[in-house]
Amino acid sequence: MSRLENKVAVVTGGASGIGAACCIALAEAGAKVVIADIQMDKAKSLQSRMHALGSQAEIFSCDVTAPAQWQALMAYTLEVFGRLDILVNNAGIAIVGTIEDVSLEDWNKTIAVNQTSVFLGTQQAIKVMKDSGGSIINISSIEGLVGNSLAVAYNAAKGAVRLLTKSAALHCGQQGYKIRVNSVHPGFVKTPLVEQAFSELPGDLAEQIVAAHPIGRIAEPEEIATTVVFLASEEASFMTGSELVVDGGYTAQ
Repeated sequence: MSRLENKVAVVTGGASGIGAACCIALAEAGAKVVIADIQMDKAKSLQSRMHALGSQAEIFSCDVTAPAQWQALMAYTLEVFGRLDILVNNAGIAIVGTIEDVSLEDWNKTIAVNQTSVFLGTQQAIKVMKDSGGSIINISSIEGLVGNSLAVAYNAAKGAVRLLTKSAALHCGQQGYKIRVNSVHPGFVKTPLVEQAFSELPGDLAEQIVAAHPIGRIAEPEEIATTVVFLASEEASFMTGSELVVDGGYTAQ
C-alpha cells in the first residue's frame, strides 16, 4: 500500500511553486488531491498533468483570506471525496519592504495572505478532522525564524505561523483530537515567488543570498514537497507542534 493510500489532501496555493510540487508528491504517495488556488489556468494545467499520471485531482478556486471561501472549500472536498485527512496551508506572497518604507496596504495584504489564511484554514480543517484525525502542515519559512530587514511584513506573518502551529497542536492534543499540526520552514526555493522577490532586490543581493547557502544552491520545490509528504504520513505519527527546517544550511550559520 502507498504511504498515503485512500487519504484526501487539500493544498492551498497548489497551482504553482511549492504548492504544485506538494500536489504531485502527495498524489504519487497515493493521496487524492484538491488543488486550491486563485490561478485557475495554472490549476487546470496541473490537474491535467496529474490526470495524465493517473492521479485523482480536483481544482477549487479559493481566496484563502475569505472565511466563506474556506467553508466552501471544505464542503466541496467532503462532497467530492467524503473526507479530509491532510491540509497543506501553502498559499503565500512576498513583498519587499523595510520597517521604514513598507506601506500599510502591503503590510495588511501580506498578513492576510500569509498569516490569516493559515488561521482560517487550520480552524476549518480541525472542524472537519476532529472526529477522524488528520495532519495539518503549515508552510512557514526560515524568515519565520530569523530576521530579514527587507521583508518585515513577511517576517511578521511567517513568525506568527510558527507559533500558531504550536498553539493549534497543543489544543488538538489537549482535546484528544488525533490531529497533528506541524510547520515547515523552507529556505530560498526556486519558485515564481522567490524569483519575483529576487528581481526586486538591490545590487547583487540575490547572488549573495544564493552564495550564503552552505549546500551551494537554493532548493527545488520537490525538495520541500518530500518533507510535506513525510509529515502527512504515519512515519511522522509522533510529531506535532514541530518545525522542520529545510534550508540547505542557511540558518546553521
